[in-house]
Amino acid sequence: QVQLVESGGGSVQAGGSLRLSCVAAPSDVYSTTCMGWFRQAPGKEREEVAIDRKGLASYTDSVKGRFTISKTSAKNTLYLQMDSLKPEDTAMYYCAAVACSTMKGLYWGQGTQVTVSS
Repeated sequence: QVQLVESGGGSVQAGGSLRLSCVAAPSDVYSTTCMGWFRQAPGKEREEVAIDRKGLASYTDSVKGRFTISKTSAKNTLYLQMDSLKPEDTAMYYCAAVACSTMKGLYWGQGTQVTVSS
């Protein structure tokens, strides 16, 4: 059974930084899926934030240049470095394993809250 456990969320002021972590088990989920981060703000639909497409990163336009997705060499921890945070980044952030061909979500973490104050 695949488990994704996020950590690193919190409250920061605009302009600050946070780094989210996602530990995946078993580790071979990285070889069988594409890993990424999604977020959902209150009253809004869940949106894709960043995806690691087997070494090629993609980002939604609103976070380009501010967020960076990466993973450890051991490939069992996924990160999302978030810099220059804005109040509109406030959301629940989810780690996910998606099907690389369709981007359909296969496994989800429980989420970690990020709150950015102005």
